[in-house]
Amino acid sequence: MTCPDKKKTNAIVAREIVQAVAVPATLLGKGLILTANDAFCRLCSRSASALQGLSLLDLVDATTRPRLQAAVLACTEHGEAPPVVSGSIITPDGGKRPVEIHTRRICLGDLTKVVVTCVDLSDVMHVQGSLLGMTKMLSQIIDGAPVPSLVIDRHHRVTHWNTACERMTGIKRNEVVGTRDGWKAFYREQRPLLADMIVDGVAEATMQSFYGVAMDRSAAIAGGVEVEAFFPSFGTSGKWLFFTAAPLYDADGQVIGAIETLQDVTARRNSEEELLRHRNELEEIVKQRSAELAVTARELKLFVARSPIGVAYTSGGVIQRVNPAMAEMFGYAGPDLIGRPARSVYLSDGDHASFGRYAGPLLSQGEPIHSEMWMRHADGHPIWVQIDGHVADTKDTARGTWWMMQDRSEIRDAQLQLQARITELDAMNHQLEEAQNQLLQQDKMASIGQLAAGVAHEINNPIGFVSSNLNTLRQYVNSLFSLGEACDAALAAPADASLASALAQKREEVEIDFLREDLPLLLDECADGLGRVKKIVQDLKDFSRVDHSDWQEADLNVGLESTLNVVRHEVKYKAEVIKRLAPLPPVMCLAAQLNQVFMNLIVNAAHAIVDQGTITLLSGVEQDWVWVQVEDTGSGMSAEVRRRIFEPFFTTKDVGKGTGLGMSLSFSIIQKHGGAIQVRSAVGQGTAIRIWLPVAGPQALAKDAKPPAWEHEHEHTA
Repeated sequence: MTCPDKKKTNAIVAREIVQAVAVPATLLGKGLILTANDAFCRLCSRSASALQGLSLLDLVDATTRPRLQAAVLACTEHGEAPPVVSGSIITPDGGKRPVEIHTRRICLGDLTKVVVTCVDLSDVMHVQGSLLGMTKMLSQIIDGAPVPSLVIDRHHRVTHWNTACERMTGIKRNEVVGTRDGWKAFYREQRPLLADMIVDGVAEATMQSFYGVAMDRSAAIAGGVEVEAFFPSFGTSGKWLFFTAAPLYDADGQVIGAIETLQDVTARRNSEEELLRHRNELEEIVKQRSAELAVTARELKLFVARSPIGVAYTSGGVIQRVNPAMAEMFGYAGPDLIGRPARSVYLSDGDHASFGRYAGPLLSQGEPIHSEMWMRHADGHPIWVQIDGHVADTKDTARGTWWMMQDRSEIRDAQLQLQARITELDAMNHQLEEAQNQLLQQDKMASIGQLAAGVAHEINNPIGFVSSNLNTLRQYVNSLFSLGEACDAALAAPADASLASALAQKREEVEIDFLREDLPLLLDECADGLGRVKKIVQDLKDFSRVDHSDWQEADLNVGLESTLNVVRHEVKYKAEVIKRLAPLPPVMCLAAQLNQVFMNLIVNAAHAIVDQGTITLLSGVEQDWVWVQVEDTGSGMSAEVRRRIFEPFFTTKDVGKGTGLGMSLSFSIIQKHGGAIQVRSAVGQGTAIRIWLPVAGPQALAKDAKPPAWEHEHEHTA
């Protein structure tokens, strides 16, 4: 039996023990809560009075109850120390508090009780959850980072191999994570990675034995190392990689692994190498250019010193530098000119001021100047000088001016003499032109004189039969007059039979019926003859064109026809004339002179035919040119004759039959018209001469304009 006082003391002792425990604790009796300390009340979110008498099993969740019940039973009945029960206490608001529940039996005299202590795992699990979340987040950061990264643990096993690292190395993370084969991505033979050496804490000298001077300590990360090296196995031609490795520490500062990041710096290295190469090239170019400039400067200095042209440099109106040629030109020794005012080489203040007004505005704008003027020699006499000026610096025109000068006094005198000579030549050319015109007129008159007999014959033929017809007509008129007298007598005495008989007899003598038929024929023949004479006179007028001596538009076909009529007597007994004339536009020309050319060509063609032949006259138009062509089937010309036909006084005709001026004058006339003469001829094959003339005249002809090509049209033309 236990005395009451003793029991009371044990209960108080038990409560005090529970209250003294720092962790949540409660005292159970027969599975019910007898007392609970403040920590347990806070854990359960209940007051001590609310907890008293409750079953501990009512405070835990359903999954915890069986294990907790077994633990309490093991304590009370068997006195065992059961394992810790992990579970959750349910708070009045339905919340769960993760706890570890420890149960122990205690004996207070003859009383057996169970002391339950709890460890609140809420903070621990929160920390663990945070750490787990942080670990996952760090894994995601590493895996999702654009920078290739890998992580190894203290045992050199790869724990992380992110996506960027997969792309760079071509090795999937499942092939390498958990292994020590990270080196295979970079090297053909096994060797430690930079991260491996950091985990092992190898000395810096050992690291440098692998990487040499390419390795360096990181200035940003404590214990970190940076290396930049070339990896030939990457890609088709290798890659430059910059990688950084840094240690990973635990809470105690112990190395638990290392992280290594990679960067493909091939493009940068290539750019740097290209920049270096380019810089070296530029330095070499600069070196070469500097040497060239030095040589050029020496050559330029030597050139200026030896230049036959005077060279000077002025600044602020004072001569600063001169070459020997400049000093000699003005009659000074070289040093004597230096330091002199520029005014000293001008004839007067007025000349100096006038030149300044001209040159100043141009030079101030950086423009060069060119001028000629009289300047002053050292002995005072004037010299004519050509001046070229250029500012030394177009951005600073006031800095100074370079001058180049030449003494052109002799050239000026020569120019004046040349101008006088040109004036004389112009006068002589005018005289020559007048002489040529006179010669042309004389040749025309000579040609007309040669043709006079033929023209006279052409006129005499129609005049002859007109004269003959007039004599016959006179006889007819006299007969008609006598018939009229007989008729008048018969009419005066109608009863006189003798007069009527005489009238009839006179009528028979006159043959009045014949006269009625013959008189109109005689008159028509006279009119035809006079028309032929008129045509010959008109052709002579058209040939000479005495009323058209100036430049006018003319139809060359008309002129060719008129000329042919004038020279017909020279042609008709030796050649058949064939005309193939195309319609031509009016040509600006001197028609009378061109007619003379046509006459020369037609007469020469007739003279070239020995017995009987053909002369063909052709014309046409191509582009802005017209052409007239005279062909003959005569004896032709040798190459030597063709070369000389345009020489004055050259002729192949017998003495008295030619002056040798016809073709020469023809050439001059065509040349004056801006045209051309082309000749094709061969001995025994005849001759073809074509004249080209610009339609608009020589004034509208472009410089160096040439007529179109002359295509072959006839077999006999060469």
